[in-house]
Amino acid sequence: MQKGMHTDTERCVRAVQSKDARFDGWFFTAVLTTGIYCRPSCPVVPPKPENMVFHPSAAACQQAGFRACKRCRPDTSPGSPEWNRRADLVARAMRLIADGVVDREGVPGLAARLGYSTRQIERQLLAELGAGPLALARAQRAQTARLLIETTALPMAQVAFAAGFSSIRTFNDTVREVFALSPSELRARAPRNAARPTPGALSLRLPFRAPLNPDNLFGHLAATAVPGVEEWLPHCLEGAGGTPVGAYRRTLRLPYGHGIVALAPQPDHIACRLTLGDLRDLPVAISRCRRLLDLDADPVAVDDRLRTDPVLAPLVDKAPGRRVPRTVDEAEFAVRAVLGQQVSTAAARTHAARLVTAHGEPVDDPEGGLTHLFPSPEALAALDPGTLALPRTRRTTLTTLVRHLAEGELPLGAESDWAQARARLLALPGFGPWTADVIAMRALGDPDAFLPTDLGIRRAARELGLPSTPAALTARAAAWRPWRAYAVQYLWATDSHPINFLPA
Repeated sequence: MQKGMHTDTERCVRAVQSKDARFDGWFFTAVLTTGIYCRPSCPVVPPKPENMVFHPSAAACQQAGFRACKRCRPDTSPGSPEWNRRADLVARAMRLIADGVVDREGVPGLAARLGYSTRQIERQLLAELGAGPLALARAQRAQTARLLIETTALPMAQVAFAAGFSSIRTFNDTVREVFALSPSELRARAPRNAARPTPGALSLRLPFRAPLNPDNLFGHLAATAVPGVEEWLPHCLEGAGGTPVGAYRRTLRLPYGHGIVALAPQPDHIACRLTLGDLRDLPVAISRCRRLLDLDADPVAVDDRLRTDPVLAPLVDKAPGRRVPRTVDEAEFAVRAVLGQQVSTAAARTHAARLVTAHGEPVDDPEGGLTHLFPSPEALAALDPGTLALPRTRRTTLTTLVRHLAEGELPLGAESDWAQARARLLALPGFGPWTADVIAMRALGDPDAFLPTDLGIRRAARELGLPSTPAALTARAAAWRPWRAYAVQYLWATDSHPINFLPA
């Protein structure tokens, strides 16, 4: 895939005519004769090619006056993989918009985080996506509004403000313009037997591009779960046919409050149940859960590249669609990476649990055993190093890291430039390539981060006949670019460690 696929008319037409779901989210089809826009996999009879116009985003379709299709619901497509595989200005801006920055801080706030002028950002987004930051944020608000309308019994006024609209009138006008239905009509069309959760609790489906192998994804999250913050809870959610299924649960620190999420893999979606202290956090919570599970990846492109190596090809063919387990909080993961330096998974969990008990913010969880939010950098910056049961050099590494995070000297959020963040991490005492690269891979989301010094990677390399020294393995791995973080998942999966298995 390449940037600007919507400009390749012939390729887009082929994707629409074959109803190829892999391209959902890559581009959108606007139909001139009906005035609607669809995802490529829309189940209706494809329009004639001369009646199709292709746009790079739902917001661009809406800007051009098209309404969302009622059959394929293009607003619920997986996100474009471009924003998670690139670190340029447009990709970083899109990650921040998904995280709700425009709604909370406006376009000037978005520009300040990125270090560019508002005019530069608007120009670049318009050139690539056919819509500026306000239109992109508006499209996201419309999607959030639809979700709340269809899955809750909230009064429409509460839906409007929870979705980020400044007035009821703007909410009504936007919903009618985007979906060609009033909010009340949208609610009336929702399945009548759908469960109506209590306010603040939402059940929804997170789409992804197939294939998705959940074993290492949920296995990693469950095996490394920090007690009090994360857990694997059997029989937590309702799966296919009403069968109870286990789910990964964790607490979330969000802009307006805190939340608890439960996530469980299903054949064609991720079941998600969110309990939020403030419904305004819904779009941010969804965005962070999608990043946690790497749901906007393009697994076919990844696996096709890795299959070109005859050593990796059997691993990919055996269990295709592995994702990179990521995080909902970059600062939290950086702290946990330091705690995990040169110790076992169990020891890292123990160290993190002590920090949570001593410095985390308590939360209520009637359903399970979650007790705290992971402590913020500001809370950890005030801790007494002498209370840490760590070697002296590791204490220095941790306290230096949290000080830089708390003072804003080390930005690790969605706006981060991957190369700059890695260089800043390596400049801190006690940070070597492994720590910087595991943060780049799992916190920053760099799909090409690689861990040639990792013990598990070196062991797998030896067993597979790959070079096992870091320099030689890095040279061999050049052929896997830009997907070396995914190669790490396939190499790790050769071991019998619990991170590689979906909990029973």
